[in-house]
Amino acid sequence: MDANSSMTDFIPGLKLSELFYNEAAKPILDTHFPHVPHSAALLGWGSEVLGYDDVQSSDHHWGPRFLLFLSPADYGKYAISEALRNNLPHRFRGYSANFGKPDEIGVRLPQDTDEGPVNHMISIETIEKFFGWYLGCNPYESLTAADWLTFSEHKLLAVTSGKVFHDGLGELEDVRRTFHYYPRDVWLYQLVAQWIKIFEEREFVSRCGDVGDELGSMIIAARQVRNLMRLCFLMERKYAPYSKWFGTAFSNLECASELSPVFRDVLLATTWKEREGHLARAFPIIARRHNALQITRRIPEEMSNYGGRPYRVFEASDLLGDIVNNFTDEEVKAIKHALGSVNQFVESSDQLSRGSLVEMLKQLYV
Repeated sequence: MDANSSMTDFIPGLKLSELFYNEAAKPILDTHFPHVPHSAALLGWGSEVLGYDDVQSSDHHWGPRFLLFLSPADYGKYAISEALRNNLPHRFRGYSANFGKPDEIGVRLPQDTDEGPVNHMISIETIEKFFGWYLGCNPYESLTAADWLTFSEHKLLAVTSGKVFHDGLGELEDVRRTFHYYPRDVWLYQLVAQWIKIFEEREFVSRCGDVGDELGSMIIAARQVRNLMRLCFLMERKYAPYSKWFGTAFSNLECASELSPVFRDVLLATTWKEREGHLARAFPIIARRHNALQITRRIPEEMSNYGGRPYRVFEASDLLGDIVNNFTDEEVKAIKHALGSVNQFVESSDQLSRGSLVEMLKQLYV
């Protein structure tokens, strides 16, 4: 499909893939392999898994596709991919079901043709194999705090988003529920780390501006907005995606209707006094929502002056200690720093996709 096609013609990728499975692929599987149980889903990579795809998304690595899961006993035993290649339609609902070969980073482009076998984008996996290469763990084994803190948060979102079209193995939905959100103490530990990041620079927006450094003040204000947004994801127990979809996902949080206009005002402010004033509107909202969690003593829902200086900041002296005192998990208690998860101090989602790096980072938590 042409990327310039009308939005009215566009079928979101998740819906398209479910239709493709039910109408094109499942009949082939039922005919050729009726006694081979399988599960089918769209999860993992792709904007369509998160529901953020549009016409522009359809120009690469997008189209009628899904993951086909087999049991370990059946994996590699049957010529399922070949049967699909020889029997799938070349086009489905107006979209090419045929794709070119992967490029150097694995991206495939739709390739229109009416002849020959269909080079489909149906990946055949076992559940253990998929979670092993995509998330870096065995989903049937117990997960440690170090595992949770080194998972790419975007990938956690990606394996719990999307949709299971059919769970003939009777396991895929259960495995996905394992990853629905962080265990309580891992969550609390990340809250501590995020509040520390915010407190570290609480007066810097004002201080930079006060010495004439408006650019520095703007940079720190933008960082504070991002830190507060990430805190909101944590408070609402929602996984945050990587930067491309961060703002889009934030707009779907419960707090967004209150905070989005305030954050925009912070970012558009031209003077440090304006920035300080808009941040002073944001913190009471954040504090009120924190208090609703009932995980600490009540924190103030108003601003205060920073020491003897005329800067308006947010103070909550008992907050961090109260959260730490809630820890019950011995692994979390033993962590000797407050860096938080790798997502809180590594900016590059590409780096967090490197299994070797993640394995090294686990040493930070043991």
